[in-house]
Amino acid sequence: MRPKLCIGIDASRATVARRTGTENYALNLIRALCRDESPARSCSCRLYFRDPPASDLCAPSDFIEQRVIPFPRLWTHLRLSWEMLRRPPDLLFVPAHVLPPIRPPRSLVTVHDLGYRHFPQAHRLVDRLYLDLSTRWNVRAATRVLADSEATKADLIREYRTPPGKITVVYPGRDESLRRVDDPALLAAVKTRYGLGGDYILYLGTLHPRKNLLRLVESFARLASQFPARNVQLVIAGKKGWLYDEIFERVKALGLSGRVVFTGYVAGADLPALLSGARLLAFPSLYEGFGFPVLEAMSCGLPVVCSDTSSLPEVAGDAALLVDPLDTEALAAAMISLLGDESLRAGLVERGYRQAQRFSWQRAAREVRNVIEELLGS
Repeated sequence: MRPKLCIGIDASRATVARRTGTENYALNLIRALCRDESPARSCSCRLYFRDPPASDLCAPSDFIEQRVIPFPRLWTHLRLSWEMLRRPPDLLFVPAHVLPPIRPPRSLVTVHDLGYRHFPQAHRLVDRLYLDLSTRWNVRAATRVLADSEATKADLIREYRTPPGKITVVYPGRDESLRRVDDPALLAAVKTRYGLGGDYILYLGTLHPRKNLLRLVESFARLASQFPARNVQLVIAGKKGWLYDEIFERVKALGLSGRVVFTGYVAGADLPALLSGARLLAFPSLYEGFGFPVLEAMSCGLPVVCSDTSSLPEVAGDAALLVDPLDTEALAAAMISLLGDESLRAGLVERGYRQAQRFSWQRAAREVRNVIEELLGS
């Protein structure tokens, strides 16, 4: 006998080919939510896809239904709304996008960050307006809001006057498939694939102004000038976002074209070796709703230097060197310390492994399920 109550989940972002943080959040959380298939399960899941999902993404079962509803444009506003009108679930959960105008009486949405409010100059006007309008709509229309961190919750209260009781903080999980790679052949193959030489400092994430890459490049220039004989590279790994041309121009102006490598988007299969082969992760972002690269680095035994702002202290705990992201000298000094102090490196690596264990998708799914059950019972 099928459960009486149905949870609808917007899974459209889980099928994106080149996923970034929010798409990975949707994919991993949906997988974890669908994993419970016990006979005592109180709810079924109906997953709404714009594109056909991979065969291993929550295969249909007694408790899981897949609805592929393709539509060329305005999928959420038109096609998903029509689906909600025609065949509504008891609750709709949107983990990585915006609620449709037509939806069931109970809805749940995740807000990942409000970086566009803190650093409006780092976003194109059209992007900033869309993010502001869609987030404002989400927090007002949803029955309950999930936030990735206490920092994001505080932002929602301050910027949109969202009632604190309407927001539940649920930390995302780590990618449990990420493990340290020690195989010299695998490490060498990835280095060759991305044109890397010896030691390198790694940045991982999208290229846009909020990530503070101009100051990272300037800090690296200070480091390079102090250690000219040590051929350390700065590897900036991630796809282009927006307003990134100035980063390339600054690298050229500082004479670092041979020392700074832009890899573009890194395939998931290459990520463990790329992380494991680095000397440290430098993540000086001006603002993060969560900061997945910090956990990814820790999971691969890579020491971390990151910002002391927004959610990053929550994610990093005592397992990273925290610096003011506006202070290029402090960032350079932290990177120099980690390059030269093996005792410091070892301590951060050990604490990093422990810190990463605190974040799991199973825990996140359990906490989200508790919120859903509370809403369905109200």
